[in-house]
Amino acid sequence: MRVLVVDDEVALAELVAKGLTRQDMAVDVVHRGDDADELLAVNAYDVVVLDRDVPGMHGDEVARRLAERGSVTRILMLTAASTLTDRVHGLELGADDYLTKPFEYPELVARVRALGRRSVAPVAPVLERAGLLVDTNRRIATRDGRPLDLTAKELGVLETLLRADGRVVSAEELLEKVWDMNIDPFTAAVRVTMSKLRRKLGDPDPIRTVPGAGYAL
Repeated sequence: MRVLVVDDEVALAELVAKGLTRQDMAVDVVHRGDDADELLAVNAYDVVVLDRDVPGMHGDEVARRLAERGSVTRILMLTAASTLTDRVHGLELGADDYLTKPFEYPELVARVRALGRRSVAPVAPVLERAGLLVDTNRRIATRDGRPLDLTAKELGVLETLLRADGRVVSAEELLEKVWDMNIDPFTAAVRVTMSKLRRKLGDPDPIRTVPGAGYAL
């Protein structure tokens, strides 16, 4: 899952991002609304954790523009404004959920995960194909019942391939969904991670390489 955190409280934004990263999410962070609007226009985020009161472009405007573009990115408003009027206004602008500060971190994670499941066509929390199984809630994977000891990136790649349901997934799409914006687009990260994942999956290799196109299960 790829998440954008938008908050001008630098320490809080970094803390949220660090925590979500530990939950195997790829997380980008910006502190201004206009920067968020630019990233949301070009990147396919699953969820944006959006503070309403950010400089440059108000969070309400960021949400409105995102909704106008018909984006599937889900919006979690994270703000100190806690009145009923504030919550209703945020939801009317296009927000999918609303969490007030201060908040309990486990609740934030649960809400982000729930919204992430809604950013794509509905799928079961347990993904399975060709003897491969990924439990997206428990973050575990097996092959033919054998537990797989996967890193966060390996698990993310496998989950993305399973969600594609046989469709070819390009290296660029894997970079976009599993890594954050700091990754070098010319990196060999996908190829290296894919090689390690294949070794852990064992024979017969369930991943098909499509030259010039990408990978598929």
